[in-house]
Amino acid sequence: MSEAAQAPPSVASRQQSHSYLVFLLQVSRPGLWSTTSLFYLMPLGHADILHSGKLWLGLVFVLFPLGFLLYGVNDIVDAESDSLNPRKGTFMFGSRGAREQLAALKWQIAAVQVPFVAAFYFFVGPRILWWYAVLLLAVGLYNAPKIAWKGRPPFDVLIQASYLLVFVLSSWLNNARQLPWQTFLFGAMFAMHSHIFGEVMDIEPDRLSGWRTTATVIGRVRAKFLIAAFLCRHRSAVVPGRCDLAMERACL
Repeated sequence: MSEAAQAPPSVASRQQSHSYLVFLLQVSRPGLWSTTSLFYLMPLGHADILHSGKLWLGLVFVLFPLGFLLYGVNDIVDAESDSLNPRKGTFMFGSRGAREQLAALKWQIAAVQVPFVAAFYFFVGPRILWWYAVLLLAVGLYNAPKIAWKGRPPFDVLIQASYLLVFVLSSWLNNARQLPWQTFLFGAMFAMHSHIFGEVMDIEPDRLSGWRTTATVIGRVRAKFLIAAFLCRHRSAVVPGRCDLAMERACL
């Protein structure tokens, strides 16, 4: 007999609640929070982060509600293929939810967004609605069954540039100047190469589920060379100049 079956009802209930909270947290990908927070803080320079309520409001949003939306929709759509992926069910790579959990997730995603939409409308004004419209468009293009850019290379990689919306939100909310175009270029390339890196790790489960990605189409080795090319372009975006052979080898 399992421990859960032997446990008193109160203990079993607490264990179930804990398991569900873990699932919800995994949906938001805490393993990526450090990168997301850096994207949010990048436009703010030497801002006083200890005494700005709006700054903390935005930071909390990009860590949980935003990730909950972006990755939650992905987890719902990819439930079948995720069941074949050994990386799922972790705080770094996302949840592997039960059918009941995933069925309720779409309503939880919507509920979490409501207070932040209201707060951002108060602080930023009507233009935040355009921000959300672009965000939802990107989510739809990536996940919608009849479009599903996630399965249409190279759009699965190019759509990752939508993470630049974090730069825009941070500048609007905190009354900071928008970053220069070089930083936007760097951020887009960073998001793209990070996505390809994840695709390389997922080649086997993606092929088993019949899912087309840039990595499954061009292969593991070429995908790694593509990552290296992005990393070299990172250097060019930050420090103008040629990416030499030693840098290329280091990228690999």
